[in-house]
Amino acid sequence: MQTQTNLYLSNDAYTIAHSPDADDIFMYYAIAFGWVDTPYRLVNSALDIETLNVACLQGMYDVSAISFSLYPLVCNEYALLRTGMSFGEGYGPKMVKRKNTSLKRNFKVALSGEHTTNAMLFRIYYPHARIVYKNFLDIEQSVLSGEVDAGVLIHESILNFSQELEVEAYIWDIWQELCKEDLPLPLGGMVLRRSIPLNRAIMLEEVLTRAIQIGLRHQDILTKMLLENNLVRINAKELDIYLQLYANEHSHTLSIEQTRALEKLYEIGYNHKLYKQHMELEKYLIPTEYAKVRYS
Repeated sequence: MQTQTNLYLSNDAYTIAHSPDADDIFMYYAIAFGWVDTPYRLVNSALDIETLNVACLQGMYDVSAISFSLYPLVCNEYALLRTGMSFGEGYGPKMVKRKNTSLKRNFKVALSGEHTTNAMLFRIYYPHARIVYKNFLDIEQSVLSGEVDAGVLIHESILNFSQELEVEAYIWDIWQELCKEDLPLPLGGMVLRRSIPLNRAIMLEEVLTRAIQIGLRHQDILTKMLLENNLVRINAKELDIYLQLYANEHSHTLSIEQTRALEKLYEIGYNHKLYKQHMELEKYLIPTEYAKVRYS
């Protein structure tokens, strides 16, 4: 495949933050490798998702990955992008415990961050659990050591964890029970600062969308480069499985079904008094009518 050189048509730069997880790396790195033309210089940072959630609450980045459950808390400062999404389709984070143990009503559990989607659903479903928040990479060991009774594994951790542990519950099942509809499980997406001029916001969303589409079209080459450059934490076989789950043809363009799932997530949060307002998602997306008028 022939690569393209980035064309910097202006001196403007935008900060873009994503997680170091394999799906986010895959969805962004067609840009980093120069396969996608962009009129603006993008300065990227890779940080764990809860760090990014907190950073968005503080307005630190122009464009950022976030947990979907955080969005109602930052919707006035950030527009939700129609691209860069991860949904679960019959799968998702897993709550694990040590084998041959039973959980009490007020069991102690390690979650990956206060603002993560799995934590939101967990708190609703297990209101009596005693929660501690940890970096997701430390959760498995916390369960194994007995520091906590259970832990919710996310990202690549769901693929391969100690044989001393067993799955107690699937967040997918919790979502289905709370949702009461057959909708995909919303996990994470991307947001863009509302102060960015509309024409630039539209262009940035298009650039990020193309990056995923090109990455999927040339997945063999891109994954090989990610592995060769030690940009992912898993091996080739696990990477292939993980991308099938979280960086796929459902990741580059928000669908009607995904929109319904997000609105259902926010309805559940509102009904449990986690959010102050109902979310009609269309109001919070980047309006694209301007581009159609401008170029018609």
